[in-house]
Amino acid sequence: LKDQFDNLDKHTQWGIDFLEKYAKFVKERIEIEQNYAKQLRNLVKKYCPKRSTKDEEPRFTSCIAFFNILNELNDYAGQREVVAEEMGHRVYGELMRYSHDLKTERKMHLQEGRKAQQYLDMCWKQMDNSKKKFERECREAEKAQQSYERLDNDTNATKADVEKAKQQLNLRTHMADENKNEYAAQLQNFNGEQHKHYYIVIPQIYKQLQEMDERRTIKLSECYKGFADSERKVIPIISKCLEGMILAAKSVDEHRDSQLVIDCFKSGFEPPGDFPFEDYSQNIYRTISDGTISTPKQEGMRIDTKTTVGKAKGKLWLFGKKPKPQSPPLTPTSLYTSSTPNGSQYPIFSIEPVHYCMSDIKTGKPRIPSFRSLKRGWSVKMGPALEDFSHLPPEQRRKKLQQRIDELNRELQKETDQKDALIKMKDVYEKNPQMGDPSSLQPKLTETMSNMDRLRMEIHKNEAWLSEVEGKVAARSDRRHSSDINHLVTQGRESPEGSYTDDANQEVRGPPQQHAHPNEFDDEFEDDDPLPAIGHCKAIYPFDGHNEGTLAMKEGEILYIIEEDKGDGWTRARRHNGEEGYVPTSYIDVTLEKNSKGA
Repeated sequence: LKDQFDNLDKHTQWGIDFLEKYAKFVKERIEIEQNYAKQLRNLVKKYCPKRSTKDEEPRFTSCIAFFNILNELNDYAGQREVVAEEMGHRVYGELMRYSHDLKTERKMHLQEGRKAQQYLDMCWKQMDNSKKKFERECREAEKAQQSYERLDNDTNATKADVEKAKQQLNLRTHMADENKNEYAAQLQNFNGEQHKHYYIVIPQIYKQLQEMDERRTIKLSECYKGFADSERKVIPIISKCLEGMILAAKSVDEHRDSQLVIDCFKSGFEPPGDFPFEDYSQNIYRTISDGTISTPKQEGMRIDTKTTVGKAKGKLWLFGKKPKPQSPPLTPTSLYTSSTPNGSQYPIFSIEPVHYCMSDIKTGKPRIPSFRSLKRGWSVKMGPALEDFSHLPPEQRRKKLQQRIDELNRELQKETDQKDALIKMKDVYEKNPQMGDPSSLQPKLTETMSNMDRLRMEIHKNEAWLSEVEGKVAARSDRRHSSDINHLVTQGRESPEGSYTDDANQEVRGPPQQHAHPNEFDDEFEDDDPLPAIGHCKAIYPFDGHNEGTLAMKEGEILYIIEEDKGDGWTRARRHNGEEGYVPTSYIDVTLEKNSKGA
């Protein structure tokens, strides 16, 4: 390789170019990792909803699992950023610094090699010049010798010419000897420098270039390893992210999600009950009364069917009672009998099916939502949400009240802790007046005590509402259980008071409905007598009654109860002056009679 300086120059330059090419590869890989991590984070941000309230927080296990997967994916994107950062510092940055140092070192070694070559060329030129001068002086000396010999052999030449030629010969011979000595010295010097150049200087320079190239190769190997280590370091964390995704997938519970749906939409209302059988065939004239259903034991005169249409009991108007004068009651002798052309009598049940249906509704059987309740619910929904959540179904109302009670308890605990801290601080100020004025804490302490009293009142009020809802739910459950039992028993007969009996002979009949004028035909929504009071109530809180069909009341006012709460949070009441309407059940203290249906 002593004569391959130019080839080594090209090889070292190729090594540096290859190093920079790999550095460019690493840079592009870093950009890919950064863009990948950025896109993953944007994806996670896109599908992670911004939750401002607790109600918007995910509750279903499938949603929670998806959000956990998004969190794990966000951590995975962070690990990709760690990979890019590690490659940037450990590989790319190191390669760029080493490439700069390598270029500087290579330039220095090549300059040293060129200097050594230039010095050797200079020595060769000096030797060549001395050689040419010695050669020239030798030719001049030979010419002087030939001239001297010619004059010395010429008999016609004078002694002076011969002597002059001899002196010239001696001078050229002396100069040739001096040039010979100088040439010999230059030749010896050049040979020494040439030996030194090829055996000492150049091998040393080449060795330095070799070591430089080997270090470049070693650095590439280290960068290859660092490139792989940057990826391998994050593999355990990435594995944990993937394991977290698998655990999130395993945490999905379809039964729990279904239960959450049930709890979210459970209203607490009972489904409507079975429709009672209404036997309209009893109004058909029959000659034989043996085949009639439920023939009563008492017989009387026939009542005109036109006077009994829609007259079972006091019907409900849309949002109250339509006042109407009360007619005189009938005597028990005017029961439902009539005569046939042959003189036989048969019973007439023109209003019994309607009366049975109305009694069935009043005795607590599941009722079908009427237009009245729909209208009332609509009017409430159109207005602002009530404080006691009475506009919500019972089950949802219970949950809302429980949540509010929990929040109020937390606030009360904070106020209690603040009160204790203020009392302790006040004691410290009283013992050490230099630390502060105890009286300065009194306003804050008074405000805290006031807040605590207010919170206790709110908690007591909400607990009363909650106990009311829970009591209604339990009563409704018992009523549903008893209704299921009665449904399995043979259909008995119901008295106007709501009592059942299996024996038709023991059935007790109440006073029949009064007669009306024969020409009178009631409208579908026309009312009869006002409903009897089944109890009384006392207003605990005032109620404005702005909505249609509601009844305003003052705190402490006494009202009559004419219809119980059917599970929708409203009770129908009447004032002493006969004004009727609906009031929130949670705003009143209800007292029912023992025999409410006969009250």
